[in-house]
Amino acid sequence: MKLVKPSIEHLPAYEVALKRGWSPDNLRPEFAQEQIEEISKDAVSFVSKLDDPGGEAGPLTLPDGSKVKRLPSIKRWIFDDGFCGHIGLRWQPGTEELPVFCSGHIGYGIVAWRRGEGLATSALKAFLPEAKALGLRFVEITTRPDNPASVRVIEKAGGQLIESSAAHTAIGGHDILKFNVPLG
Repeated sequence: MKLVKPSIEHLPAYEVALKRGWSPDNLRPEFAQEQIEEISKDAVSFVSKLDDPGGEAGPLTLPDGSKVKRLPSIKRWIFDDGFCGHIGLRWQPGTEELPVFCSGHIGYGIVAWRRGEGLATSALKAFLPEAKALGLRFVEITTRPDNPASVRVIEKAGGQLIESSAAHTAIGGHDILKFNVPLG
Protein backbone atom coordinates (compact mmCIF):
# COMPACT_ATOMS: atom_id res chain seq x y z
CA MET A 1 0.00 0.00 0.00
CA LYS A 2 1.24 3.46 -0.80
CA LEU A 3 -0.23 6.93 -0.40
CA VAL A 4 0.21 9.23 -3.37
CA LYS A 5 -0.48 12.92 -3.77
CA PRO A 6 -3.27 13.40 -6.34
CA SER A 7 -1.73 13.90 -9.78
CA ILE A 8 -2.60 13.86 -13.45
CA GLU A 9 -0.56 10.66 -13.71
CA HIS A 10 -2.88 8.84 -11.28
CA LEU A 11 -6.12 10.60 -12.28
CA PRO A 12 -7.33 7.97 -14.80
CA ALA A 13 -7.47 5.29 -12.08
CA TYR A 14 -9.37 7.68 -9.78
CA GLU A 15 -11.83 8.50 -12.54
CA VAL A 16 -12.45 4.80 -13.26
CA ALA A 17 -13.37 4.30 -9.59
CA LEU A 18 -15.82 7.21 -9.77
CA LYS A 19 -17.42 5.76 -12.90
CA ARG A 20 -17.72 2.36 -11.19
CA GLY A 21 -19.89 3.98 -8.51
CA TRP A 22 -17.40 4.82 -5.76
CA SER A 23 -17.61 8.28 -4.19
CA PRO A 24 -15.10 10.06 -1.95
CA ASP A 25 -18.06 11.70 -0.16
CA ASN A 26 -20.32 9.29 1.69
CA LEU A 27 -22.77 12.07 2.64
CA ARG A 28 -23.47 13.44 -0.85
CA PRO A 29 -24.21 10.70 -3.40
CA GLU A 30 -24.16 13.19 -6.28
CA PHE A 31 -20.55 14.14 -5.49
CA ALA A 32 -19.00 11.43 -7.70
CA GLN A 33 -20.89 12.67 -10.77
CA GLU A 34 -19.93 16.27 -9.95
CA GLN A 35 -16.27 15.21 -9.86
CA ILE A 36 -16.54 13.33 -13.17
CA GLU A 37 -17.95 16.49 -14.78
CA GLU A 38 -15.26 18.68 -13.22
CA ILE A 39 -12.51 16.34 -14.48
CA SER A 40 -13.95 16.45 -18.01
CA LYS A 41 -13.92 20.27 -17.97
CA ASP A 42 -10.41 20.83 -16.58
CA ALA A 43 -8.48 17.87 -15.20
CA VAL A 44 -5.42 19.93 -14.23
CA SER A 45 -7.49 22.36 -12.17
CA PHE A 46 -9.40 19.47 -10.60
CA VAL A 47 -6.22 17.76 -9.40
CA SER A 48 -4.66 21.01 -8.17
CA LYS A 49 -7.63 21.66 -5.84
CA LEU A 50 -7.51 18.25 -4.13
CA ASP A 51 -4.39 18.94 -2.10
CA ASP A 52 -5.22 22.34 -0.60
CA PRO A 53 -3.11 23.14 2.48
CA GLY A 54 -4.03 26.82 2.16
CA GLY A 55 -7.78 26.22 2.06
CA GLU A 56 -7.97 28.22 -1.17
CA ALA A 57 -10.04 25.90 -3.40
CA GLY A 58 -13.23 27.85 -2.83
CA PRO A 59 -16.31 27.18 -0.74
CA LEU A 60 -17.39 23.70 0.30
CA THR A 61 -20.96 22.50 -0.30
CA LEU A 62 -22.41 20.65 2.70
CA PRO A 63 -25.00 17.86 2.42
CA ASP A 64 -27.79 20.31 3.27
CA GLY A 65 -26.75 22.48 0.30
CA SER A 66 -25.23 25.30 2.36
CA LYS A 67 -21.76 26.56 1.52
CA VAL A 68 -18.94 27.19 4.00
CA LYS A 69 -15.36 28.39 3.81
CA ARG A 70 -13.09 25.47 3.00
CA LEU A 71 -10.60 24.40 5.67
CA PRO A 72 -6.97 23.74 4.79
CA SER A 73 -6.70 20.14 3.71
CA ILE A 74 -4.47 17.51 2.20
CA LYS A 75 -5.58 14.42 0.34
CA ARG A 76 -3.79 11.25 -0.61
CA TRP A 77 -4.92 8.50 -2.92
CA ILE A 78 -4.46 4.94 -1.73
CA PHE A 79 -2.83 2.61 -4.25
CA ASP A 80 -2.07 -1.07 -3.99
CA ASP A 81 -2.05 -2.77 -7.35
CA GLY A 82 -4.37 0.00 -8.57
CA PHE A 83 -6.50 2.74 -7.05
CA CYS A 84 -8.06 1.62 -3.75
CA GLY A 85 -9.49 4.77 -2.17
CA HIS A 86 -8.56 8.04 -0.55
CA ILE A 87 -7.69 9.58 2.79
CA GLY A 88 -7.79 13.26 3.70
CA LEU A 89 -6.96 15.58 6.56
CA ARG A 90 -8.58 18.94 7.31
CA TRP A 91 -7.68 21.30 10.12
CA GLN A 92 -7.76 24.83 11.44
CA PRO A 93 -4.24 26.26 11.83
CA GLY A 94 -3.09 26.64 15.42
CA THR A 95 -5.76 24.47 17.04
CA GLU A 96 -7.23 20.99 17.17
CA GLU A 97 -10.73 22.52 17.27
CA LEU A 98 -12.97 22.02 14.24
CA PRO A 99 -16.09 23.90 13.13
CA VAL A 100 -19.41 22.16 13.87
CA PHE A 101 -19.93 21.36 10.17
CA CYS A 102 -16.72 19.30 10.07
CA SER A 103 -17.13 15.68 11.12
CA GLY A 104 -13.49 15.11 12.02
CA HIS A 105 -9.91 15.79 11.04
CA ILE A 106 -9.53 12.67 8.92
CA GLY A 107 -11.86 11.01 6.47
CA TYR A 108 -11.18 7.98 4.31
CA GLY A 109 -12.93 5.64 1.94
CA ILE A 110 -12.03 2.40 0.22
CA VAL A 111 -13.57 1.26 -3.06
CA ALA A 112 -16.11 -1.53 -2.50
CA TRP A 113 -14.13 -4.08 -4.52
CA ARG A 114 -11.05 -3.69 -2.23
CA ARG A 115 -12.66 -3.55 1.22
CA GLY A 116 -11.64 -6.07 3.87
CA GLU A 117 -7.96 -6.10 2.90
CA GLY A 118 -6.69 -3.84 5.71
CA LEU A 119 -6.04 -0.95 3.32
CA ALA A 120 -7.89 1.66 5.40
CA THR A 121 -5.96 0.67 8.53
CA SER A 122 -2.62 0.79 6.72
CA ALA A 123 -3.48 4.12 5.10
CA LEU A 124 -4.60 5.71 8.37
CA LYS A 125 -1.47 4.59 10.23
CA ALA A 126 0.73 5.84 7.38
CA PHE A 127 -1.12 9.17 7.23
CA LEU A 128 -1.00 10.12 10.93
CA PRO A 129 2.59 11.49 10.74
CA GLU A 130 1.37 14.11 8.25
CA ALA A 131 -1.12 15.36 10.87
CA LYS A 132 1.59 15.41 13.52
CA ALA A 133 3.91 17.36 11.20
CA LEU A 134 1.26 20.12 11.11
CA GLY A 135 1.54 20.49 14.89
CA LEU A 136 -1.63 18.61 15.79
CA ARG A 137 -1.43 16.74 19.10
CA PHE A 138 -4.39 14.51 18.22
CA VAL A 139 -6.97 14.03 15.51
CA GLU A 140 -10.67 13.39 15.80
CA ILE A 141 -12.24 10.82 13.51
CA THR A 142 -15.93 10.04 13.36
CA THR A 143 -17.88 7.12 12.02
CA ARG A 144 -21.42 5.86 12.21
CA PRO A 145 -22.27 3.34 14.93
CA ASP A 146 -23.48 0.92 12.24
CA ASN A 147 -20.02 0.81 10.59
CA PRO A 148 -18.03 -1.71 12.66
CA ALA A 149 -15.31 -1.96 9.99
CA SER A 150 -14.52 1.75 10.35
CA VAL A 151 -14.60 1.48 14.15
CA ARG A 152 -11.96 -1.29 13.92
CA VAL A 153 -9.80 0.81 11.58
CA ILE A 154 -9.82 3.74 14.00
CA GLU A 155 -9.18 1.56 17.05
CA LYS A 156 -6.25 -0.23 15.33
CA ALA A 157 -4.71 3.21 14.77
CA GLY A 158 -4.94 3.98 18.49
CA GLY A 159 -8.32 5.71 18.49
CA GLN A 160 -10.25 5.93 21.72
CA LEU A 161 -14.00 6.54 21.76
CA ILE A 162 -14.73 9.92 23.37
CA GLU A 163 -18.34 10.59 22.45
CA SER A 164 -21.50 9.19 20.93
CA SER A 165 -23.71 11.96 19.59
CA ALA A 166 -25.44 13.32 16.51
CA ALA A 167 -23.66 15.07 13.67
CA HIS A 168 -24.54 18.70 13.02
CA THR A 169 -27.76 19.05 11.02
CA ALA A 170 -25.86 20.66 8.11
CA ILE A 171 -24.04 17.36 7.59
CA GLY A 172 -27.02 15.09 8.10
CA GLY A 173 -27.71 14.96 11.83
CA HIS A 174 -27.07 11.19 11.86
CA ASP A 175 -25.67 9.33 14.88
CA ILE A 176 -21.88 9.34 15.12
CA LEU A 177 -19.11 7.93 17.24
CA LYS A 178 -16.25 10.37 17.81
CA PHE A 179 -12.76 9.01 18.41
CA ASN A 180 -9.60 10.76 19.53
CA VAL A 181 -6.33 9.47 18.07
CA PRO A 182 -3.28 10.81 19.96
CA LEU A 183 -0.30 11.67 17.77
CA GLY A 184 2.23 11.29 20.61
